[in-house]
Amino acid sequence: MSNLLSLTRAARLVGVSRVALQKKIQCGKMISHDGMVSVESLLACYPEAQLEDTVEFQRISMIKEKAFGKRVFERALPDAEVLAARVTELSKALAASQLQIQKLNVFLNKLWQRLDESASNAESRETMENLKLWIKHEATSAMEPGFSNPLSIRDSMLSVMTAQVTVLPSGHDFLLEGQDTLLEAAMRAGIPLNYGCSGGNCGLCKARVVSGLVKKTRHHDFVISEADKSQGFVLLCSNTAVSDVVIEAVVAGSVQDIPFQQITATVKSIDALAQDMLLLHVQTPRSQRLRFLAGQSVTLRVGESFVADLPIASCPCDDRNVLFHVRRQHGNLFSDYVFDRLKVHESVELEGPQGEFILYEKSPRALYFFAFDGGFAPIKSLIEHALSLNAEHIHLHWIGSTQENIYMPNVVRAWADALDNFHYLEHIAGFDLRAATGNREAHLQQQLGKIVDSDDGLIEGDIYLAGPESALLIAEQFFLGLGLPKTRVSVNVVK
Repeated sequence: MSNLLSLTRAARLVGVSRVALQKKIQCGKMISHDGMVSVESLLACYPEAQLEDTVEFQRISMIKEKAFGKRVFERALPDAEVLAARVTELSKALAASQLQIQKLNVFLNKLWQRLDESASNAESRETMENLKLWIKHEATSAMEPGFSNPLSIRDSMLSVMTAQVTVLPSGHDFLLEGQDTLLEAAMRAGIPLNYGCSGGNCGLCKARVVSGLVKKTRHHDFVISEADKSQGFVLLCSNTAVSDVVIEAVVAGSVQDIPFQQITATVKSIDALAQDMLLLHVQTPRSQRLRFLAGQSVTLRVGESFVADLPIASCPCDDRNVLFHVRRQHGNLFSDYVFDRLKVHESVELEGPQGEFILYEKSPRALYFFAFDGGFAPIKSLIEHALSLNAEHIHLHWIGSTQENIYMPNVVRAWADALDNFHYLEHIAGFDLRAATGNREAHLQQQLGKIVDSDDGLIEGDIYLAGPESALLIAEQFFLGLGLPKTRVSVNVVK
């Protein structure tokens, strides 16, 4: 086990988030070395770390003991060849350690002889004997049975179950679990690597393996030249990590890095969320998935060119299954078609993505999301992305015109029940938020004031607002009036 650990691996070993470690580094409780932390510093901050308490140990034990079935267990484990390769690497490390111990013993024996030879009188012999006793005591203490850093045991187990992937030059890193490809694991971790079809046809996810071992797990039609192969280039969508690896790959840093796409998708399902709200689930072809950043929108075309710009209500980590929340607007041709005529298996056109309502990932501040009525759609996408990034503090305030406008309460409450870092409150305005003027404007400001007064940390966080334009104008001015800079108040109008 290396004395220096990445924040991703260190966080997993002690069962905390990366953000928690970053905060300890910022306040000086933990020392960082070029983005790495030492084992000693980690143990000093988390002395209670024990193998039996680790999240990874509990996860493996649960799979074994409860046995969700053979297929579930097999999916949780790496491919058999990958697992064997990782065990082999650990065996090599163990053999190397044993060889070092043998060399140390040979060295100590030679040292005893030299010390004996250098003792010329009784006084020096006594000094040499005391020195030998001290060296022997120190060496024995370091190698005695049972002497083991608990993090070393945990790290060895983690190395069998997962591989750490570091991306250059961005510096992102993530853990690859089970039988995921490099691309799938990156997407689950919320890292937007460059890709196209994710099926081995386009070659856009081609990246160079700088160090470590990878294994091809899926066939791909894209041909990698011999020159590229010799330099270590592989397709991320078709390879998994055998050991910890470092890859050189492009990561989208802004909306400008996401290409414009035109995709013909298929309606997978249409479900009622409320009387005037539908959940539209469309599925892209396997060979042409929609690449987007959380919070962005697309232009959706149905029927005879009925068009609407809709925010995506799903996470980029599942780029083939794209969700939309469609509100009933009587007389609107797009809305009427979706509610009255659109059928499952029908083709729809997607164009985009567009919009800059995205998460500021580098911010260390707590995240505060305000969804007004149907503004929950892009907020849901942002929250799911924030969860994949292991954001430490996520707060959602859903303000509905009526109770029915809070149309997915069970999903949000399930997040709040299951996640310690997610906090949720819902509020009823009692009037149509799309017509928030006059007395209604004052009432909404009063509601926002009560929310701020009840949470001392809100003003120190990043604010994300989404919903009808009239409500957003009031909310944006309210927060800017409290002294927040415009860079910390993001707004997305949802019609």
